[in-house]
Amino acid sequence: MLHVETAALPPWPGTRDWAALAQGAVAAALTHTPHAPLADAAPLVEISIRLTDDAEVQALNRDYRGMDKPTNVLSFPQYDPDDFVMLADTDDGELLLGDIVLAHETCTHEAGERGISVADHAAHLIVHGTLHLLGYDHRDDARGDAMEALETKALATLGIADPYADHQALPD
Repeated sequence: MLHVETAALPPWPGTRDWAALAQGAVAAALTHTPHAPLADAAPLVEISIRLTDDAEVQALNRDYRGMDKPTNVLSFPQYDPDDFVMLADTDDGELLLGDIVLAHETCTHEAGERGISVADHAAHLIVHGTLHLLGYDHRDDARGDAMEALETKALATLGIADPYADHQALPD
């Protein structure tokens, strides 16, 4: 069973159901990968999402990636994707796939630049982060294209337009 634990901290507005948005984005991403069975696995499969500010994301980015600047999304996987087959077959306990952290000011700025809602951009970043937790990356053009295609499919199921249609750089 898939569970998405979401913490939306100020400055993220409390008027939106961020937990529902996050749950939908994670489920959409998972559905379009070979790891879709994890959603119905016997153990509780959990992803933690923290919606915070640029200062916290900058500190995490500095401490874990050696980059002293904020970024839109960070992903911290807990498992190697090669272990997912074994994890889906286990019938006890909980499996924390990892953590995804979004920076409000950066997300808001990027959404404004693209003329989209913060909610749609956050959903895209959560899909992107989920794919990173599942072992996808964009280190080269072929893997980047494959990851973008998965993101586009997942976002389409959420009613969100292809973020790459105008070929602007998005999540890093």
